[in-house]
Amino acid sequence: MSGLADWLTQMLGQAPRDLSLYERALTHGSHGAPSYQRLEFLGDRVLGLTVAHWLYTAFPDEPEGKMSARFNSIVTGLACAGVARAIGVAPHLRLGKQARDDGGAESDNILGDVTEALIGALYLDHGMSAAEAFIRKHWQPLVEGQAKAPRHPKSALQEWAAAHNRRAPVYTLTDRSGPHHAPQFTVSVSIGPAGEATATGTSKQEAETAAAAALLEKLA
Repeated sequence: MSGLADWLTQMLGQAPRDLSLYERALTHGSHGAPSYQRLEFLGDRVLGLTVAHWLYTAFPDEPEGKMSARFNSIVTGLACAGVARAIGVAPHLRLGKQARDDGGAESDNILGDVTEALIGALYLDHGMSAAEAFIRKHWQPLVEGQAKAPRHPKSALQEWAAAHNRRAPVYTLTDRSGPHHAPQFTVSVSIGPAGEATATGTSKQEAETAAAAALLEKLA
């Protein structure tokens, strides 16, 4: 596993003390060995606390609602998957043959979960300061690139409908496909005759959000 140790050292800026933690963080349930799920649970909380504290200090005048909007856009599975791609996680994933053949190495769900698991492993291996440094390095563009707190697309679409005296948006799940470890959900959203849009995501919520964003684009 020297290749893994070298990659981790480069990615973390320090050598791993307990390589088995990171091996587990990179192991999907399809592989047969203990998977990343417990580490993902831990890493998700470390990420959430770090980002929440970061936003609290970076935007001292913002109310809770705006900070929540920032937070929710920063810690999504898609954001975590983007970090995974940036640091080159895919070649180090431990997947079962079927999961790999099904494209698991490119699954946003898997990549996002593994990123959180790696944060959990780093926290256990080197402590909170190391985990926070990793998060601040790789999430910096997401935090500092937001001049204003983003509005969630579903909230923005709801506001558009109310402002234009239209009925509330209606979301409909039209399709679910893909293997269990990499599902794809297709959702359509409509506001009566005002318009309709369809989008796909790796969760129903993600697909609804993408559909709302697509409809807002049409209505702009």
